[in-house]
Amino acid sequence: MIEKYVLDLQEIDESQVAVVGGKGAHLGGLSRIEGIRVPDGFCVTTDAFRRIMAEAPSIDDRLDQLSRVNPDDREAIRTLSAQIRRTIEGIAIPDDLAAAITRALDRLGEDAACAVRSSATAEDLPTASFAGQQDTYLNVVGPMAVLQHVSRCWASLFTERAVTYRQRNGIDHRTVHMAVVVQQMVFPHASGILFTADPVTGNRKDATVDAGFGLGEALVSGLVNPDVFTVRRGEVVGKAIAAKQRAVHALPAGGTQEVAIDAQRQEQPALTDAQVVRLVQLGRRIEAHFGRPQDIEWCLVEDGFQIVQSRPITTLFPFPETGDQENHVYVSVGHGQMMTDPMRPLGLSMWQLTAMVPMHEAGGRLFVDVTRRLASPASRAGLLDVMGRNDPLIRDALETVLDRDDFVPSLPDARPDGPPAGGAPAPIETDPAVVTELIERSRVSIAALERDIRTKTGPALFDFLLEAFEEHKRVLGDPLNLQAIMAGMEATWWLNDKLQEWLGEKNAADTLTLSAPDNVTSEMGLALLDVADVIRPLSEVVAFLQGVEDVEYAEGTAFLDELAKRAGGAEARDAIEAYLDRYGMRCVGEIDITRPRWRERPTTLVPVILDNVRNFEPGAAERRFEQGRQKALKKEQDVLSRLRALPDGDRKADEAKRMIDRVRTFIGYREYPKYGIVSRYFVYKQALMEEAERLVQAGVLREKEDIFSLTFQELHDVARSHQVDDRLIQQRKDAFRSYHALTPPRVLTSDGEALTGAYRRDDVPAGALTGLPVSAGTIEGRARVILDMAQADLEAGDILVTTFTDPSWSPLFVGAAGLVTEVGGLMTHGAVIAREYGLPAVVGVEQATRLIRDGQRIRVHGTDGYVEILP
Repeated sequence: MIEKYVLDLQEIDESQVAVVGGKGAHLGGLSRIEGIRVPDGFCVTTDAFRRIMAEAPSIDDRLDQLSRVNPDDREAIRTLSAQIRRTIEGIAIPDDLAAAITRALDRLGEDAACAVRSSATAEDLPTASFAGQQDTYLNVVGPMAVLQHVSRCWASLFTERAVTYRQRNGIDHRTVHMAVVVQQMVFPHASGILFTADPVTGNRKDATVDAGFGLGEALVSGLVNPDVFTVRRGEVVGKAIAAKQRAVHALPAGGTQEVAIDAQRQEQPALTDAQVVRLVQLGRRIEAHFGRPQDIEWCLVEDGFQIVQSRPITTLFPFPETGDQENHVYVSVGHGQMMTDPMRPLGLSMWQLTAMVPMHEAGGRLFVDVTRRLASPASRAGLLDVMGRNDPLIRDALETVLDRDDFVPSLPDARPDGPPAGGAPAPIETDPAVVTELIERSRVSIAALERDIRTKTGPALFDFLLEAFEEHKRVLGDPLNLQAIMAGMEATWWLNDKLQEWLGEKNAADTLTLSAPDNVTSEMGLALLDVADVIRPLSEVVAFLQGVEDVEYAEGTAFLDELAKRAGGAEARDAIEAYLDRYGMRCVGEIDITRPRWRERPTTLVPVILDNVRNFEPGAAERRFEQGRQKALKKEQDVLSRLRALPDGDRKADEAKRMIDRVRTFIGYREYPKYGIVSRYFVYKQALMEEAERLVQAGVLREKEDIFSLTFQELHDVARSHQVDDRLIQQRKDAFRSYHALTPPRVLTSDGEALTGAYRRDDVPAGALTGLPVSAGTIEGRARVILDMAQADLEAGDILVTTFTDPSWSPLFVGAAGLVTEVGGLMTHGAVIAREYGLPAVVGVEQATRLIRDGQRIRVHGTDGYVEILP
């Protein structure tokens, strides 16, 4: 293959990222759009960069060292990257390469001033912008200066910030190459940035324009505040004109300098409204060409705009594809399920196939379309009531959308899809036998699934699973199941509302539900205390477990076999095995079938077991449960006694007693349907992994886990055809990685607007973090910010601070004194278990894991719903 070192922009399009880097490919694409002016120029290709790198073999050794450096070791990165840069800048550009660049410069004009700009192959991509990671040089004059700055651009691939960015994003330094864009310099009256979607709200209908005088470096460097314009439907709907005291201008001999702006011009708009609208029209044309919202750098030269860069806006949360032009409002599933991490395609499709309502995917997360329910006044009230009780932030976000007159049409007679939101099923008697019967129904159904799936393989397995999903939904949709869940929740709401009205007491149900029977999730946490009781006296076993985190076990059986070799190890293994037989299907993020279960990775439990060994005395599980039961009983007697002293007290006490009995009968069952779902999921997963192993043996798949990057239907097709698209699997893996950088909103609209909601409260002290009170009491202690359960390390009195907690976190609750989460609602699992264990808890605290530092002392106000950070 003949290497080509220089390409004119007109020869380039978006498909040539590997040759000219992200910036060069986008500029080539821009130059082909009718009506879009791009300064003339050329690209020095990645072939030239590779040739230069080959001139210095010592760089290979330093790249090897870099790959082994921890991303947080800034000193090592600074030293190694500086050495690589110096080496690259010291390499003489070969004569033929220098001649190719000089010939291209001649076409721009012998003494043309140029912009020399880095263009890396991992830059301006849909999943990672790398904005500002490499260098740009403006107003470079003369061939020798251009060649020198081309070398500097090559070296800028290894600036400390660029190296750190790649390390943190898991990008191999050797896979990224540097091209260089050389363009004719433009000397603008004004310049700035156009976002074709609002980068803050995500609204795709709004474009925002930042504008200042002179070169755009003044805005990029933060030298001046820009004028900011908002454009919607071809009209300027908002603007803020800044006092622009300085600008950056080009010098005649090369380079740039800051200059002061005349006082009378400082508060003049850099653009007229008509120019802003015209610029946005150009931006929409560019957006249409690239197929996604763009971050565009522009210059106003005389009376026309020139575009000097366009890249995708990578921070926008995508929205579901609908295929229609109607407005839609979506509510996050993850915030209700306490799992806001992205899911892989198999996990998404399996949840969709087993869910009771249609769900839509965006950004690796699931959403429910509530537009029809919001359109009808009757269902709207019910939906807002349920959402508001569980998560006030979702309700506030929905009300924000409803406040916009025309976004959700009013359809008084519209019949919402599915059961009416907030409409309670018919009540049932307060009878513990109802719960016993429901648990037995689920057990029998799961046993039949385990028995019948054993003989199924290939396409027959997938046909069987589709039938199993219908049984899955039948069990979930059992009217008695829904009645039992609602009975516990409604009794909780009744007690909290009435006891506050009658006695002035907030959240009284929190204490009344302590140690409620039949709560499989709280039992799971206490059962791990019993495992710790077995292990505590076994010193060799404890020592082995303390070293487990330094050893990688291929699978759970290897860890348990190794454990059994220690003195007392067989006894410890049997205790853990018994625990896994009952709870091994659980894990963090368990609604995603692709997540490793405890049975598959039992070492996840080791830190919690060790915490329990250290922090508790033998018999703690039974004592904890009985203490909670006695506390609830004492609270019941106190409440009833105080009620009887009120006017009409006997009636109030009788009503309260009926509701206390009802909540204690049914609130524990609230956790059981999820346990049943996850139990079924593990059966499905085991069968699918065995099928994946057969496909690997047949040479169809490279590794078993590749099935996670396919939807259920796609995997069904692979099992039938024995053919798979490896490129699709790689694309899905890349997309999944990129989704981790996105923060899912509680509410999302079809305009792309992401809404998180706000607490409308004035009863929170200044500086405190506001949240939702879900478990009463006040506790002060050391904050332990834990993002991964496998990294848990709690001491007595510590307060657990994390993003979200699903049922798998409940063993940690046993050792915690309080709980703070970023995601959660009144009836989500973390709230239910916090109340069950009597932990003061505040959930829905935005950015709690960023605003609270690990080790800080905090005070959690679980009754009033806020957290104070103490000095």
